[in-house]
Amino acid sequence: MSTPLDPNNIPKFLDELVIPPVYEPTIVKKPFTNIVKSHDYRISVSQFSQQILPSGFPETIVWGYGGKAKDPETGEIMPDFRNTPGATFEALRGVPINVQWENNLGGPHLLPVDPTLHWANPNKMGMPMPPFPVFPPGFPLAQAPVPIVPHLHGGETESASDGHPEAWFTAGEAITGPTFEKSRYHYGNTQEPTTLWYHDHALGITRLNVLMGLAGFYLLRDPHNPLDKHTSILPQGKFEIPLAIQDRSFNTDGSFAFPDTGINPDIHPYWMPEFFGDTIMVNGKVWPNLAVEPRQYRFRVLNGSNARFYNLKFSNQMPFVQIGSDGGYLPKSVQLISLLIAPGERADILVDFSAVLPGSKLILENDANAPFPTGDQPDPLTVGQIMQFTVLDKPAVTPPPLPQKLNTIPPLIVNSKKRTLVLFEVGGPNGPLEVLLDGQKWHSPISELPLVGSTEEWEIVNLTMDAHPIHLHLVQFRLESREALLDMQYMDDWIALNGMPPLNHPTKVLNTEHYLLDGPMYPLLNEQGWKDTIKAFPGEVTTIRVRFAPQNARISIPGMNLYPFDPSKGPGYVWHCHILDHEDNDMMRPYKVRRTQLKRKD
Repeated sequence: MSTPLDPNNIPKFLDELVIPPVYEPTIVKKPFTNIVKSHDYRISVSQFSQQILPSGFPETIVWGYGGKAKDPETGEIMPDFRNTPGATFEALRGVPINVQWENNLGGPHLLPVDPTLHWANPNKMGMPMPPFPVFPPGFPLAQAPVPIVPHLHGGETESASDGHPEAWFTAGEAITGPTFEKSRYHYGNTQEPTTLWYHDHALGITRLNVLMGLAGFYLLRDPHNPLDKHTSILPQGKFEIPLAIQDRSFNTDGSFAFPDTGINPDIHPYWMPEFFGDTIMVNGKVWPNLAVEPRQYRFRVLNGSNARFYNLKFSNQMPFVQIGSDGGYLPKSVQLISLLIAPGERADILVDFSAVLPGSKLILENDANAPFPTGDQPDPLTVGQIMQFTVLDKPAVTPPPLPQKLNTIPPLIVNSKKRTLVLFEVGGPNGPLEVLLDGQKWHSPISELPLVGSTEEWEIVNLTMDAHPIHLHLVQFRLESREALLDMQYMDDWIALNGMPPLNHPTKVLNTEHYLLDGPMYPLLNEQGWKDTIKAFPGEVTTIRVRFAPQNARISIPGMNLYPFDPSKGPGYVWHCHILDHEDNDMMRPYKVRRTQLKRKD
């Protein structure tokens, strides 16, 4: 039996931050020309050991992505680099990428697969009934083989390459999911430059596969954007660093510790509503240090945690500047003292250490409750600390001023329907049984069928006690407003109209108009850019405008397809909560883009 490792016994800031190397592509050129056609990669998923805890502690068995990579500082080529997080894809706008994804996970899952959820189920085992076995060993038919499917989060991608949750495949593609078409994915890279990330998305086990290590960065740059050129005023090279923040718990043998008993164990033997680790891992190291020069740095921050929100700030209350969010550069830079970031979100920030005394040690801190916003306060000695920055004794470099405008983002004019979609928690004997989108389960008939080229308004009504990061595949959208509502009254009336979820009929819409309070709250300055993941706070209506057209389209007309692919083909897309534990237990719904008007109500 594994023994939990006390996080207070783990020394902090001993190891230097690891900066992921960059995948090295095979450059494919058009015949008889010097024109680059694509960058091609072969990336495999496998199991290996990694020193995540400080030296002197055991290594941790992890899963990670591997392939040919290059150290951007030294130029050293690593033929088969394996790590969690994986190496970084450096992508150029207008240059497609093709990735051959391979599953080399030959053994069983190391975390408890709960087959009472709706999940990939490669062995097609029947629904188990209590009494359930303890884990380990759990259910042998659920533990192996292990299905995976990669998803480029935030990518403007054809659906066959999007990582649909049911497009999974086991080792050697011996067994494949019902929507599987291929494992060679095509990423067109036609959207704006931004910080994307790739991670696993297999149905019902995303929380497990990502926790084991299946995540990495995908940085898309535009060679024609002054901010992305070699002459850019933004920090580059060793002064531009991606930071993947993830919480983890460990056992004394170095293995990941993860709950093996559910909150309602007679219904879901292993599933817990949220996983909160008791240590913080950044780029695959627990509580690392980064030695910085007294100058400006650019940090691409990713919240890659299962469920934990972070409210990030420096121990000296030093301000920093945000220049980008999920979908690209903000309209203008925003100075902040703290940054609230939910699972799945990214923030592109500039931190200036030029005025900090040499030898200073600054802690990046976190004070976000878990669950957010009404859960427990973080322990200031453990998960209240993210990493340390040590300022070197070198000549200070003052950063140049930023331009007044970073990006021009067109207004989104609604030219199609308005959707009102409810977030609803289904209670069980000891806590949540599941959280649903609009009262529907994953396998219910598709209810979101937007017309290509249309711009819809989505009202997301959060009737739960937690904030939920809502993520839509394919599109970048805009936050319109948030507005408080009489949530208990709305819930009572919604249940009277629809019945208690899960529903066995199409959801009947309850207009929010008569329940709204205080007027709309407009987006914060750092939420005024393109988003693919938005925080929906409890007791509020979060309104977003979603355009089913390419991000760079200046206008769009309902029914006109401006994508370089047909978004109506293939398995379709999904929208879901990016708290992975929620997503795995039916807080995810499929949607399909259509090319023609429906004769019936959609």
